[in-house]
Amino acid sequence: MNSYRIIGIMSGTSMDGVDLAYTTFTASNSEKWDHKVLATRTITYPDNLLQLLKDSVSLSVEEMCLLDKSLGRFFGEQVNIFIEQNKIDATKIDAIASHGHTIFHQPDAGFTLQIGCGTTIASITQLNVINDFRTKDVVNGGQGAPLVPIGDSLLFGDHADAFLNIGGFANISLNKEPIIAYDIGPGNLPLNEICQKYFNRAYDKNGDLARSGKRISRLFSELNGLDYYYQSAPKSLGTEWLTQTFRPHVSSYSECRAADILRTITDHIAHQITRSLNENECASVLITGGGAKNAFLVELIRSDFTGEVRIPSEELIEFKEAIVFAFLGALYLDSKPNTIHTVTGAKGDVRAGVLHTP
Repeated sequence: MNSYRIIGIMSGTSMDGVDLAYTTFTASNSEKWDHKVLATRTITYPDNLLQLLKDSVSLSVEEMCLLDKSLGRFFGEQVNIFIEQNKIDATKIDAIASHGHTIFHQPDAGFTLQIGCGTTIASITQLNVINDFRTKDVVNGGQGAPLVPIGDSLLFGDHADAFLNIGGFANISLNKEPIIAYDIGPGNLPLNEICQKYFNRAYDKNGDLARSGKRISRLFSELNGLDYYYQSAPKSLGTEWLTQTFRPHVSSYSECRAADILRTITDHIAHQITRSLNENECASVLITGGGAKNAFLVELIRSDFTGEVRIPSEELIEFKEAIVFAFLGALYLDSKPNTIHTVTGAKGDVRAGVLHTP
């Protein structure tokens, strides 16, 4: 049986840090894979790098190239620290699998961009690096997203019949044949933005600020009426959608109490999540990502969802995406497809990723 040891790197759109997960994957006799997480760590971005990432969409081409290399250097240095701190034998690591950090995601225009130079990471760590997992799917007519459902199916298929990740955006994977998965709508990104702007907090801990507010009915209705929610899958979202479509509606209510705006957006996120779950007749859902720690949001989902909400271990909440991107790297090394065309809309399953050697 083939076995691989991979360090997965995940940097999400919420920019709350970089997740590392060192995991072993072993192909079983069935289509499933066994895995064991050996070490994990979350790294907070230094202030200067975080600000550059926040400003990235307005950078010049030259500045973007510099940021790509700087981020790759940061990833590589942090992996070396991770290896040293956990006393990992680097000679046993088959590869690093890096999601990179998404700057642009416009699959309908034929491109997606995740930065964090793979060659730089490989040079600094002296390890093989696989990155750029989305482009090949986009070139083949797909959305380049979501990519996590193949891990949901082959690693966690017995946990629930639906998988919900609430990161910067909220996305769902339905555990059935054929697998259906898509971005539902916004997640932590607009909530964090309001907390930072009005409350000088990084996020709404436990959803307490939203709980203190009151729903703005007109804003709630406007947000639920956005065209995206009525499009059929496959579909995916990027930060461009938030800028062009979502934020203008929220900004028009800037005279309202910040807590009320926060409450309304939280209600909206919960509504779109439970609508997706109920329309797909899900009996159970496993929630991961930072949103799983938002007690008020989870409470709202539980109150309207007709099935069972399951919250997994802290490790899976925090590191599931890093584990799955490590798994995409294992599938790449095993010469197996690591995307699902029924999920992304591509012409076929592809073996996505680009290999960088030291």
